[in-house]
Amino acid sequence: MAVDEPLVRAEAVPVEPPRRRLGAGRFVRQLLLACAAILALYPVWFMISTAFKSNDQYLDNTYGFPWPLDVANFSGALRGGEFFRWLANSAILTFGSVIIATLFGALAAFAIARMRFRGRDAFLSINVGLLIVPPVVMLIPLFTLYTQFSMVSTYWGVIILYAGLTLPFSVYLLSNFFRAIPRELFESAAMDGASHLTILSRILMPLSAPALVTLVVVNSLWVWNELLIALVFLPDEQKRTLMVGVTVFQGRYNLDVPLTMAGMCLASIPMFFLYLFGQRLFIRGLTAGAVKG
Repeated sequence: MAVDEPLVRAEAVPVEPPRRRLGAGRFVRQLLLACAAILALYPVWFMISTAFKSNDQYLDNTYGFPWPLDVANFSGALRGGEFFRWLANSAILTFGSVIIATLFGALAAFAIARMRFRGRDAFLSINVGLLIVPPVVMLIPLFTLYTQFSMVSTYWGVIILYAGLTLPFSVYLLSNFFRAIPRELFESAAMDGASHLTILSRILMPLSAPALVTLVVVNSLWVWNELLIALVFLPDEQKRTLMVGVTVFQGRYNLDVPLTMAGMCLASIPMFFLYLFGQRLFIRGLTAGAVKG
């Protein structure tokens, strides 16, 4: 009687995925991206390195590495308490304008995205068109109007101005995000008797955390770093913003560039932590409204 030979099972040999060759086109693309990253990061490096130089070190070697490190510029920027007053003024303007722009932007975006009314598309087109209008072309008419209504050198006047300038972007971003949310959520809430304001506050706003964080970060960065409007509409020295106050170092300390760079470093710290706090939702919010529902 023949004995069956045991079957030999062939073991699966792992196949290595083919390695992607670095073609000429891909190499050029990576090279361009690397150059763009260097161009974007070099001003940050120049600001930080110059802040740790003395004035003599800066004049001897403008673009070199700072050694030994000199921290006297930071104490000089904080001397006298003016820096903290400028910081408080910038915080007041940024917080007030961002809250107003976010609130009214959400209301307008909800109407555009989920309500049908005559002129809706025209209103959205006008809103998008306002994104390309530079604020400098409206400077003289706004200053004339503000002078007539005694709104120059007031916090609330500049807050309204900043909120109005950031409102078109707020409406555009939130309307795209609201359109990406399934319509069934609105229909089921409406069948349960929820009003438009209830749907917006209890359904849309919690679901829109990535878009809201993106909106807050972008608008806060713009208002915090804005210089021209704060310089023109806040001539009172007690109401200077941080960016306006830091530029005073150039004239007050005879072009002391390291001192100015130290002030810039200190001025960027609040926005740096704001971005770190919401970076996860910020990245999601940049692409969340790309696909319409």
